[in-house]
Amino acid sequence: MTATERRPAVRPQIAALHPRRVELGLIALIAIVVVSAYGLASLGQSASVPANIGPFLAWMLGLFFFIHLAVRRFAPAADPVLLPMALLLNGFGYVMIARLGGDVNGGGDLAALQSVWTAVGIAGFVVTLVVVPRVRALAQYRYLLGICGVGLLALPLVPGAGVEINGARIWVSISYLNFQPGEFAKIALAIFFASYLVDAGGLIKNRIEIRDLAPIGVAWAASIGVMVLEKDLGSSMLVFALFVVLMWVATERTMFLGLGAAMFLAGGVIALQIFSHVERRIDSWLDPWSDPQDAGFQIIQATYSMAEGGLTGTGLGRGEPDRVPFAETDFIFAAIGEEMGLAGTTAVLMAFLILIGSGLRIAIRATRPFEKLLAVGLTTLLGIQAFIIMGGVVRLIPLTGITLPFVSYGGSALVSNYIVLALLIRLSHEQRTVTPAAQGSTR
Repeated sequence: MTATERRPAVRPQIAALHPRRVELGLIALIAIVVVSAYGLASLGQSASVPANIGPFLAWMLGLFFFIHLAVRRFAPAADPVLLPMALLLNGFGYVMIARLGGDVNGGGDLAALQSVWTAVGIAGFVVTLVVVPRVRALAQYRYLLGICGVGLLALPLVPGAGVEINGARIWVSISYLNFQPGEFAKIALAIFFASYLVDAGGLIKNRIEIRDLAPIGVAWAASIGVMVLEKDLGSSMLVFALFVVLMWVATERTMFLGLGAAMFLAGGVIALQIFSHVERRIDSWLDPWSDPQDAGFQIIQATYSMAEGGLTGTGLGRGEPDRVPFAETDFIFAAIGEEMGLAGTTAVLMAFLILIGSGLRIAIRATRPFEKLLAVGLTTLLGIQAFIIMGGVVRLIPLTGITLPFVSYGGSALVSNYIVLALLIRLSHEQRTVTPAAQGSTR
């Protein structure tokens, strides 16, 4: 039997739907929307068509077409919705970053860097599809990935390597390379947690002993440790929530949700007592107008920005979203709300809901426990990040320093999110194919 004959074939019912044609059509539509938004942002700001509209169109279409070809080659049966939704979010984010850079015609430094990081993220996406032909093979490296995940979380604490920015020590600077290792640690930990709980989840489901609760205690201690040593509330919330959700899915015991919530609240109380910046964030969340020129300034400006947008927004290039500090990262959702209004923020929210819904559908259809848990974990990473940042901007929850996936400026986050997307697409492809041994079976 040749290698071609051994290759899994797309299920006939899936092939009949032509998923790659659907994907290509959606990508073409998204490209039109993004290019139009880019042009409108320039017209609204300077009343002129951007001089680099041609190179921008060629660059964007080239990246979109390249990533589509990669999926067509390495995961032809994958869900056709995942990639277009990610590209839509990435495109919206780039337009707003170019707009906030103050030079849409020239691209701006942030926009130029974001375009480079987008290319790097797409390259990481393709490499992931190539080097991970079977997702279940990752379970063999569970402990190595677990150690790598913890090591990456602790890397900013290494003297001479870690850098503290805006009160949080989550960056690593090596020569000209600056990145957030925690963005990649979360992927390694998601794989480790999923693999570990495949074995431990069944035991905990049948009977609960004190030693069976040790993993959730370790996860709680690790998240508190990250928060204490690196002053990073966002990453600790994300890692702990990831483990609690996977624990709940693996054991089918809702008590772990309650236990996790109680431990999270206990950790929050500890952080409130230890760190002054956590207390300031809670106070500014509850009453930002008590300190409108300092702690509450950011959230007040974001509130006014979104209120100014109304239903349809002020128009791309017609607002003043740069009044909000860090509008290109933490508060890019407020910038979208001002210039695109409720319609724009709803579009972003719907794109995330479709992306997350597709991820959960992959988990539901998975037949192997590891693949099911990994799909849940990867989807949880995207969903919780989106909820934390959007909820913080609209004052539903206290604000943390997590970026909005695919939308906010940031190289580390963008590359890691494309890797997460590649793993989800690989999982989807495996579900929609059948091995040659099974093709002749009627079962």
